[in-house]
Amino acid sequence: MQDTVTDTTRAAAPTPSPMLTLWDVLALAAPIMLANASTPLIGFVDAAVIGQLGNAALIGGVAVGAAIFNAIYWCVGFLRMSTTGFTAQAYGARDSTEIAATLLRALLIAGVIGIAVVVFQAPIRRALLWFLGGSPAVQAAATEYYDWRIWAAPAGLANVALLGWFIGLGRTMVAFCVQVLANVLNIVFALAFVSWLGWGVSAVGLAAFLSEIAAVAGGFYYARRELAAHGAGASRATLLDGAKLRALFAANRDIMIRTVCVLAVGQIFIRFGATQGDAVLAANALLASILMITYFLLDGYGHATETLIGQAVGARDRPRLDLSVRLASIAAAITGAFIGVVLWFTAGPIIAFMTTNTEVQAHAAAYFAWVAWLPLIAVGCFLLDGVFIGATRTVDMRNMMLVSFVVYLGVLAIALPWLGNHGLWLAQAVFFIARAVTLAWKYPALAVTADR
Repeated sequence: MQDTVTDTTRAAAPTPSPMLTLWDVLALAAPIMLANASTPLIGFVDAAVIGQLGNAALIGGVAVGAAIFNAIYWCVGFLRMSTTGFTAQAYGARDSTEIAATLLRALLIAGVIGIAVVVFQAPIRRALLWFLGGSPAVQAAATEYYDWRIWAAPAGLANVALLGWFIGLGRTMVAFCVQVLANVLNIVFALAFVSWLGWGVSAVGLAAFLSEIAAVAGGFYYARRELAAHGAGASRATLLDGAKLRALFAANRDIMIRTVCVLAVGQIFIRFGATQGDAVLAANALLASILMITYFLLDGYGHATETLIGQAVGARDRPRLDLSVRLASIAAAITGAFIGVVLWFTAGPIIAFMTTNTEVQAHAAAYFAWVAWLPLIAVGCFLLDGVFIGATRTVDMRNMMLVSFVVYLGVLAIALPWLGNHGLWLAQAVFFIARAVTLAWKYPALAVTADR
């Protein structure tokens, strides 16, 4: 990589298209939607593979083990988001130097955190297993999964940074290729190791480990090509620029607080589900794996909006910012409604495919209506997350998330004793609504920044 950058290099940075249409939004969102959908598809296939063994404790164990890694990766979700926001703004400002420096800063942070996770893997496992709960059989299965997958944490975190960078550049097809490669390998390995070779839960963790190594290898390959194509490079002084680092750490701090709240809601869902028995925990895990596919699918619009909003803010283009939000909102609402209708009419076959345990099937059917409604309920907050990430308005994101989290806890405290597991699902729905409403309230102040 180059040590310096010239004015010619700066001018070589790509520029956003002067016109924006619904097709442009879809072209950005579609690859990320597919890549995102394939990510929780890992959990879906893992749950389905283990589900065929007919043991509720094993299903719950894989769910708890996967939840631990969701906790780890979601806690550092700030890295992907901040990288996307700063990269998109550098792209909009035609600053190749900052494009390269943003990637290098993100990879440096990912490396430090990844090594720390491996070093402290035992206390991390003990703490999260204590919090998530479950029967001894569930915890034993979760430990098997964890002990294999944890060694890929540095690679997984580097991949988070790389994906954020690709999305910020608008190279969503590259992000798609990297993710799909890894996820297809994970699915193939899980099927081979468990269904064909009969290796059990630990093999599912091994499959995840191998797929994360493949993902980061593919990501580095494409990143090198992107940097070479644009002649992008950054000096050590640029990389360690004090003002840029302070802005990065401030954004990461705010997004991490926001992400911890999201993570806490997910872990609370698992913990209170576990208190209702292994069958309810397993049913919630199966339904949550379906919802994760829909959430990641819809979040493709959020990622596309991050790119478009970041570029508009970097270029100081208010009309483009407002148009991006309008077009993405239309596409996201239609998609959320369509997904909900499809899920409503395919509930029976989906449940039958995912488990042969009749008790788990009965519980899953009882709560499936939430799975059909939540995609439409949640799409607004996903889209607005993208708007605020792209503009790097992280203080607003943090504060509105804290308000929404307090609302969630209040609803949970009332609804759980009254409605049981339905109360758990109701609190999730209210959480999504609160996030959308509070961020929408802050949007006018954000839009002004594109005028400056």
